[in-house]
Amino acid sequence: MKKVKTGHVISDKMTKTIVVRVEERTMHSKYRKHISRHVKFHAHDPEGLAGIGDTVKIEECRPMSRLKRWRLIEVLEKAEE
Repeated sequence: MKKVKTGHVISDKMTKTIVVRVEERTMHSKYRKHISRHVKFHAHDPEGLAGIGDTVKIEECRPMSRLKRWRLIEVLEKAEE
């Protein structure tokens, strides 16, 4: 099973590559307080479908470059222009 994550596009300035910010909300084990953590992933977008602010779904794949290990599956929601 390949990992699938949902996040927001924060950069699309590279050709065929987008940067996706995935935010995870967890609860602290001791203090029982919600914690928000985020991670940035470089994803392969060959057609250039995603733009800044879009909500996208990405999937884990083989390494395509030094940083790119994810692939764009679909654009869930387009950002308002």
